[in-house]
Amino acid sequence: MSAIMIARIIIFGEIIQTNSIMKKTAKSKIPKDVDSYLAKVPPKDRAALEKIRKTIKAAAPKSEEIISYQIPCYKYHGPLVFFAAFPNHLSLYAIGKKLLKELAAELKPFEIKGTTIHFSTANPLPAKLVKKIVKERIKENVLRKSKKQKAEGKNVRRQT
Repeated sequence: MSAIMIARIIIFGEIIQTNSIMKKTAKSKIPKDVDSYLAKVPPKDRAALEKIRKTIKAAAPKSEEIISYQIPCYKYHGPLVFFAAFPNHLSLYAIGKKLLKELAAELKPFEIKGTTIHFSTANPLPAKLVKKIVKERIKENVLRKSKKQKAEGKNVRRQT
């Protein structure tokens, strides 16, 4: 038997209601890690998300894998991507609008909601596309960090 976990979360300023589907446990706890999150996802969806996970980890081997907003998240100099299972679809989050526009042709087969890509086991995200998204997100995060460090360096010099 499954239960629907409902939460309102904010990712990159966007309020998202999640209806993450997970098996009902005695105490529906927030998963402590990605393995425990995936263990509660129905098998068909779990296999698709495990492929996404493997692709993310291969594309971003230095990323940190955590649970954030009650769903799997990968961080490298800030959040890279999140993924989740829902009753009617699977999602990959945190793809900026600029990147979505650049990948519009490749994303045509998928539904886009805000900065989220919806996909399914019948229409999975290709590993090549996931890898491309993750690599671009790494570049965005590294650039943002570099700009921030330069700005902080200028502020330190002005104060002296």
